Amino acid sequence: MTTQVWLVLLGAILLEVSGTTAMKLSEGFTKMGPSMMVLVFYGASFACLALTLKVIDVSVAYAVWAGLGTALIAVIGFVCFAEPVSWVRVACIALIVVGVFGLNLTGSH
Repeated sequence: MTTQVWLVLLGAILLEVSGTTAMKLSEGFTKMGPSMMVLVFYGASFACLALTLKVIDVSVAYAVWAGLGTALIAVIGFVCFAEPVSWVRVACIALIVVGVFGLNLTGSH
């Protein structure tokens, strides 16, 4: 696999995280700007994810996309939205990341 496809997957992850952040900022889709950004970011994220599925197994690509996206949005929640942080939450996020890397190690051959 080329580095390029992994960069596209990274882009998909960052776009998904941006969409989720915009969703939070939309306050239940009551603010037009952030609500529109949700559609733009998620649409672009899914498009990038679909491109990666031409090369990367769906089980690996989706796990990386969802797992790292979940971990990143949790960190954004802690840092930007003052959500409570506990060692249990941090440990669970670490387990998600470890699981993603473990699945990636057993990926396409």
